[in-house]
Amino acid sequence: MSLIELSDVTRTVLIPDSDPLTILDGVNLGVEPGERVSVVGRSGSGKSTLLNLLGMLDLPTTGELCFEGESVPDMKSGRRDRVRGGNVGFIFQQFNLLDGRTALENVTMPLLYARGPRFWGRERIAADMLDRVGLGHRLTALPGSLSGGEQQRVAIARALVRQPKLILADEPTGALDVETGQSVMTLLDDIVREENAALVTITHDPAIAARSDRHFRLDRGVLTLADDIVAVS
Repeated sequence: MSLIELSDVTRTVLIPDSDPLTILDGVNLGVEPGERVSVVGRSGSGKSTLLNLLGMLDLPTTGELCFEGESVPDMKSGRRDRVRGGNVGFIFQQFNLLDGRTALENVTMPLLYARGPRFWGRERIAADMLDRVGLGHRLTALPGSLSGGEQQRVAIARALVRQPKLILADEPTGALDVETGQSVMTLLDDIVREENAALVTITHDPAIAARSDRHFRLDRGVLTLADDIVAVS
């Protein structure tokens, strides 16, 4: 059984005084635990909408979206929030760290919603995760004092601190130089392998996409399996 699966999914939005706009059209995608999947596509191809569906932030207009065999649209909103919070980690291109909080405080924040030992031990767990990404010596550093690669490592630690089953990375190396970007992806690949988590990476970079087990192309809302990876803009 796939960890998350989209079956003939469409996403359409209504536009005043115009025809409905179809953003995703008949998308089929299943992602297994431990699998790395990449999606490439031009700006406006529907990548962000696809990511929002995979992260259960949005729902399909038609078709089926299931997480561990359970229909996401059939979940009540509270349950959907709990499933997302406990199982999905997001990594963004712009890091989205809180400027006034230390690296440790940024990574601790997702654990404020945990229960029992993980809540009471949240600072230790966050510190251990930062050490795992090579920042055990930077716990008290503010984002402004960190390099781009270090900030992305904090963002990765924050995304993984709740041990999610599904990691969604939106252009995770877009703000980094090539060498740092490859280093960050190697770190991410290693952690994904160790945790048997699924990783879906949205990227413009063919070198990053090529690291995945399966590669897809999204063009005008249509998702297809790609035999080769080429640069897109």
